[in-house]
Amino acid sequence: MNINQCRIIITGGQSGLGQACFESLAAKGAKVISWDIQEGSTPFHIQCDVTSEDSVINALEQTIEQIGIPSVCIQCAGIAPAKRIIGKNGPLPLAEFSKVIAVNLIGTFNVMRLVAEKMSTAECPENQSRGVFIHTASVAAFEGQIGQAAYSASKGGVAALTLPAARELAQHRIRVNTIAPGLMATPMLFAMPDEVQVELAKNIPYPKRLGQPAEYASLAMHLIENEYINGEVIRLDGGLRMTPK
Repeated sequence: MNINQCRIIITGGQSGLGQACFESLAAKGAKVISWDIQEGSTPFHIQCDVTSEDSVINALEQTIEQIGIPSVCIQCAGIAPAKRIIGKNGPLPLAEFSKVIAVNLIGTFNVMRLVAEKMSTAECPENQSRGVFIHTASVAAFEGQIGQAAYSASKGGVAALTLPAARELAQHRIRVNTIAPGLMATPMLFAMPDEVQVELAKNIPYPKRLGQPAEYASLAMHLIENEYINGEVIRLDGGLRMTPK
């Protein structure tokens, strides 16, 4: 797929990985719309709650009116609270576990199912992809740390969703891939104390630093352009393997 001909939705597009994708892809000439629960100040942003069917349907209708049927959907919306299963105040509240699953996993599926239905109706040459989804998992899907039970479960679900979705949507010439980032320099990680950030970076084999959102965006662009990558979960982590804590 040629980036400058793409019509792209980015969930979580107002910060972090999503914002980096928005800026990089728009600079390449793509038509890009950001969906985010946060308010935005540009006409290229639509406020959207990925966990709500009505909200996603409304955002999709507005998107089609502005740029047409999307050919790419990059999903970066997510939350990452850290809480133990058994904490100082007792067991992890079920509602808090459910919220993480709702945003990270169910939200990803909710957007995919509704966007894919519209994508499948788009006209395109027979030898080209009709569309591509790029989902965001995490290395925590494979090496979750203490306190990441909810987050790891949600991102493990996103990783596991990749292949069956790719197999099913292949009949519509729609590809599905997932990026599993390691420790990225995003607002989510910057919320941690500086000394924690330094210690985390020490565990990365090479390069011994936090990943940059622009590096995520670069990989997303390659996944759009390379039509033979499908059904893959690709780690973007500098060789990191997370320790228990």
